[in-house]
Amino acid sequence: MSARDGEDVKALLEKPRGAVTVREDGCLLVGVHLPLPGSAQPRLLLRLRPKKGEPEETGRDLALEPAGQDQWQAVLEAAPALEEGRWDAYVVGAPGGDRVPLLPGPRDVRSLVSGGDDVPLMPLAVRIPYATRDGRLAVRAWRRAAHAEAGRIVVAGDSMTVTARLFGARLGEGAVVSLKRRGQRSAATETALRAEGGRDFSFTVGYQDLLAAAGEAAVVWDVYVRPATVASRIRVARLLDDIADRKQVFVYPSTPLGTVSARPYYTMDNDLSVEFAPRRPR
Repeated sequence: MSARDGEDVKALLEKPRGAVTVREDGCLLVGVHLPLPGSAQPRLLLRLRPKKGEPEETGRDLALEPAGQDQWQAVLEAAPALEEGRWDAYVVGAPGGDRVPLLPGPRDVRSLVSGGDDVPLMPLAVRIPYATRDGRLAVRAWRRAAHAEAGRIVVAGDSMTVTARLFGARLGEGAVVSLKRRGQRSAATETALRAEGGRDFSFTVGYQDLLAAAGEAAVVWDVYVRPATVASRIRVARLLDDIADRKQVFVYPSTPLGTVSARPYYTMDNDLSVEFAPRRPR
């Protein structure tokens, strides 16, 4: 490809948009409008966003196939599953060309809105296409051997009550909810759960109990379930719908407790936690 051809391809790739359909079988169908000749060999690139300061190492490359006039598409199969994290989407117009970030187009995520009513295949592999804060297309992926899907959360008085459903494990003797204090001085406390069959359960967390266990004003408790006495802990989260980032969407009320306030919240990974923070003076 000559330098002139490269410039022409780059001009044709100005601000491409990716339309994504999440199919019932878990595959992602990505369609891109690219005014390229049929002989072109464009590719769809997905790159796992590295942690700050680390190099980009993991990616998937897919050939974009012709799908009509100036239309190209690629199918990201359900297997192998994407590693857990955020995957940024790019296109390359020709072999050896520069990658261009995909802008978000229409996203059909109707197959994701069951909210955990259907039993997913395990290990759990969830992929949700979304628009990043800077206006690019990305895919949020989760991979978990076992999962506790949070349902309704009710804040009343100085406590919260949560319903949840367990996948990849069943409730047995000694099942409890475990709350782990985040930070260097980590500690854990347990609270009883109410089993409603082998998978469904509910529990109530008393803020005063956590406050007494923490002994400090600012602390975060991460919520887990231990399905049996000798079982490993499973993170409680909300993953089985079409919302990639719950933190700013589901905001729960804060409860004042003297000089601090407590509130449940979803983390950047859609995991459930309880935050204690100093109250601001009026």
